[in-house]
Amino acid sequence: MVERLMKRFALSREGAKGLVKATAACAVADLALMFPVGLLYMLVSSFLNHNQPQYMLYVLGIAGALVLVWLTEFWKYNATYFSTYRESGACRLRLAEKLRQLPLSFFGKKDLSDLTNTIMGDVQVTEQMFSHYVPQFYGSVISTCLVAVSLLFYDWQMALAALWVLPVALVIVGFSKKAQNHFTRKQTAANLAVAEGVQECLETLRDLKSCKAEGKYLDGLGRKIDVLEVRHIKSELGSAMFVVPAQMILKLGIVSVALVGSMRLMSGELSLVTFFLFLLVVSRIYEPMNFSLQNLAAMNSLQVNIDRMNEINETPSQSGEAAFVPKGYDIKFDHVGFAYNTGETVLKDVSFTARQGEVTALIGPSGGGKSTAAKLAARFWDIDRGKITVGGVDVSRVDPEKLLTAYSIVFQDVTLFNNTILENIRIGRKDATDAEVMRAAQEAMCEDFIAKLPQGYQTMIGENGSSLSGGERQRISIARALLKDAPIILLDEATASLDAENETEIQQAISRLVERKTVLIIAHRMRTVENADKIVVLSGGTVAEMGSPEELMKKNGAFARMVKLQTESQNWTLE
Repeated sequence: MVERLMKRFALSREGAKGLVKATAACAVADLALMFPVGLLYMLVSSFLNHNQPQYMLYVLGIAGALVLVWLTEFWKYNATYFSTYRESGACRLRLAEKLRQLPLSFFGKKDLSDLTNTIMGDVQVTEQMFSHYVPQFYGSVISTCLVAVSLLFYDWQMALAALWVLPVALVIVGFSKKAQNHFTRKQTAANLAVAEGVQECLETLRDLKSCKAEGKYLDGLGRKIDVLEVRHIKSELGSAMFVVPAQMILKLGIVSVALVGSMRLMSGELSLVTFFLFLLVVSRIYEPMNFSLQNLAAMNSLQVNIDRMNEINETPSQSGEAAFVPKGYDIKFDHVGFAYNTGETVLKDVSFTARQGEVTALIGPSGGGKSTAAKLAARFWDIDRGKITVGGVDVSRVDPEKLLTAYSIVFQDVTLFNNTILENIRIGRKDATDAEVMRAAQEAMCEDFIAKLPQGYQTMIGENGSSLSGGERQRISIARALLKDAPIILLDEATASLDAENETEIQQAISRLVERKTVLIIAHRMRTVENADKIVVLSGGTVAEMGSPEELMKKNGAFARMVKLQTESQNWTLE
């Protein structure tokens, strides 16, 4: 049962066990509320049978009922709310951990707002369901079934008169599942559209203002919000269309008990005490189920949120052996082919070797596969054909996290955190001392701008380094890579945001640290790679030519043309 609950509701093992306990607590709490009904029945029965009631017994019974109800409600509260909140926290961590293990190909199919909505929004929905609806529904079903069995043994005809409305009401709400899932999917899509619109507006506000396009964009965002409002209304109406009629049918149970009981009482088939008992029971037995119908309606729409969470949980993770013992750090591409999920082929039949102790530069036109090749070397994606090895070890067989311990990477798009300069650089190596961090900053030419900051290395730099310029952000990223001091260095347009003077100084700093390392550089500017040991020209997903800068200049091929074009462009002037 625990395994089925884990799969059905995207729960951990502890969460599934917690749901079982919460359901049991809700069932016991509902049954405890029948205890006062029993006391009232006994008291009335004594009067009708002309027996002298033992008032002290009833006083003790009332006190016991209060204690019993308090204890069961306390257990119910702890079992439903506290366990659910723990599971929600664990679920978010579990999803985040799973996302960390997924290949980048998965993120190509999802955008940031969608994944954020799953971790925060969908988990919040399930949190509310498991604290307010799911255990209460199953608990009321269990308690109602137990009471129903007791009533059937007591008087099956009156029991049928009281209970026939329950399955009818449940079937009506149960049939609403398909419709409610439809409404929920539409509402979720509208939620995502608004979230994406707000995020996009904040990210592009500078461009919108510069083009005086804020008004038009906000009008479009307003229409998305209006659609979301309509979707919420339709979703609520969709639930009410089924829940309200079902709740009305429940009320017919009281009518049928009164009619059947009156007829049998008049014919002498039923005693007044039994008739009174059933009138008491039906006044109480429908109450849990009345709320449960609302719970069931809410649960019907839960599947959409669970499916979104399961999509992440069930996506195959990148895995591999924890042991990574390469014979050196040469990176070898052997007839590598790769295509993104869109079907666009990026690399067709790429073969080259980036040797340890050398600087290998990947150049070529945009879209030629340079950045993709570098990321494949670090196993950000898994290739479709061929083989990539590091020191003779197939990277597809190595655990991605273990593999990345051998890499220092500087991307073209720098990611910084809303923390201090010191801690942003220390991400390169968590156990680095302050002195080691500062040394890496000096080698990455960060000292000049850090000295001008209010608190120096302790300055908070804002979200993604918003208080820094593009060149300053890139130098911090380079300092990170230098601090890590890994045997393989990947530089993807690492100096693109630097001026010529700083670029020269950074290249000198890098050149001092690449001894005995494998360096793979992706660049568009030819002066960035003029001192490389080997140049690989990628064009159209294939290796167009390969060799040292001197060899390729003599060939007068693609590399020579790129050098010529960039040299001519530097001499352009405005007249």
